[in-house]
Amino acid sequence: NFIVQSLRGEDITLYGDGLQPRPFCYVDALIEGFVRFLNSPPDFTGPVNLGNPNEFTIRQLAEKVIELTGSRSKLVNEPLPSDDPTQRQPDIRLARERLGWEARVQLDEGLNKTIAYFDALLKAG
Repeated sequence: NFIVQSLRGEDITLYGDGLQPRPFCYVDALIEGFVRFLNSPPDFTGPVNLGNPNEFTIRQLAEKVIELTGSRSKLVNEPLPSDDPTQRQPDIRLARERLGWEARVQLDEGLNKTIAYFDALLKAG
């Protein structure tokens, strides 16, 4: 949502103060983790957490999207939903130990790829 809003020059909606931490994991990294799990020995049945244990606030993400898109979008706060979790940091120790996996795509790299994807979609559509 942040990327599309930013590319369109629309205000970016933050729920609450935007300071709630979230981990972001690029989809290619998750798919690699799934494939490694599917190819793991039969005695390893999981469950196993996949994700990025590095957290950024929602506000940091929105500000980074504005920076990377060169947008003039403004941040607009809306009430935080009552069921919004305060933290979502995955424990990926088992994925590291048994699958040799961890998220290696950094936030800027993943955002740049995602921005390019949505920019092309918006221009085509």
